[in-house]
Amino acid sequence: MPHDLSSLTHALLEQARKAGADAADALAVSGDLQSIDIRQGKLEQAERSEGVEVGLRVLIGTRQACVSASDISPATLARLAERAVAMAREAPEDPTVGLADDGQLARTWDIAAFDLCDPSAEPDPSELEANARAVEAAALETPGITQVEASAGWSHRDMHLATSGGFAGGYSRSSRSVSAVAFTGTGTNMERDWAGEGRIYAADMPSAQEIGALAAQRTLERAGSVKPPTGAYPVLFDERVASSLIGHLLSAINGASIARGASWLMDGLGRQILPTGMSVIEDPHRPRIPGSRPFDGEGLPTARRMIVQDGVLTGWTLDLATARKLGMQSTANASRGTSAPPSPSTSNIDLTPGTATRADLLRDMGTGLLVTSMIGATINPTTGDYSRGAAGFWVENGELKYPVNECTIAGNLRDMLLRMTAANDAKAHHSTRVPSLLVEGLTLAGA
Repeated sequence: MPHDLSSLTHALLEQARKAGADAADALAVSGDLQSIDIRQGKLEQAERSEGVEVGLRVLIGTRQACVSASDISPATLARLAERAVAMAREAPEDPTVGLADDGQLARTWDIAAFDLCDPSAEPDPSELEANARAVEAAALETPGITQVEASAGWSHRDMHLATSGGFAGGYSRSSRSVSAVAFTGTGTNMERDWAGEGRIYAADMPSAQEIGALAAQRTLERAGSVKPPTGAYPVLFDERVASSLIGHLLSAINGASIARGASWLMDGLGRQILPTGMSVIEDPHRPRIPGSRPFDGEGLPTARRMIVQDGVLTGWTLDLATARKLGMQSTANASRGTSAPPSPSTSNIDLTPGTATRADLLRDMGTGLLVTSMIGATINPTTGDYSRGAAGFWVENGELKYPVNECTIAGNLRDMLLRMTAANDAKAHHSTRVPSLLVEGLTLAGA
């Protein structure tokens, strides 16, 4: 049954006041989820979950504590507030904790413009099973595919945030997804790959035939993989994995890392960190995109911002606490769960696309490695030294020659980011839109 999340958050704030808190914020989240998994033609799992969870953060002077619960009875809310206040009194002092000032808070927004929730009814489990079986059948239609694991899912989530400083707001999200993992070969010669899609609106989903066929195609292309040669070569990161490079950049400029002094980009503010002409933009207001949000986890209004402009780093990613530690202003990037205090994180990200196609970059790289999947990561947060396991395709004279696996790519992120060339193949519906990226002069450890 639906819950009045606004009433829950305000009840928590009232209980926190009664328990002796100087200030507090409360978050209530409710969610419904369905998932169907098909394995070897049989229904392996059919799951449905629903529930509500609340989180309370209280402040006593410059001390804070967070508690959460999935029981929302009045008695539990009272005990939760009392426990939080008792914990806060024993917590260490931190002069940077605190709620937003009144003038910083979001006051109005048009949530309809964000279009974050499909208004259509919850799908019947039989509909999701049909989706999963359709994508399985599409993959199995391709000769050479021996097995398929297929999944389909749906979720709906509501959230409401309220603070004793006067903020109150909430919104809903929905999602629909279908995916398939296809296998070929047996034993040590088995290869697999996958394809999957997710959207806010079910009507925006591509066909099961398209998803299943792509999973099969990718898998068959991997058959007969061998280790590539060892040496220094250019590496083309396929669009599927290229966003990980920008992810490492975003981690390095996160206010929590900067405040700890544990980032290889500590000295990067105002400096060239990407090639000239390349920018990184955060836009939390893109409609019908999963990462969009009208306000952050502390009630501040979100806005489009330039993180890197024409290759130059323009700022850190900050919530209120990290901003205070660094003597700056919050960038409205607080993210919040029910069981922990806010911390900085980004939403929708765009990297400036290039004019070349992926095929153009393959031609230009000559001999090297096209990476389509990655496993593991060893990233030194203070030096930027980079090492990751990879698989993909060996390229000679600008053409794909054979599939490769069990290799390691190594370099330094500071140098790698400055040597990137972008293609024009970023997917429009992704929250993080990063095209394929060519990086010169990386070290490969293979055969």
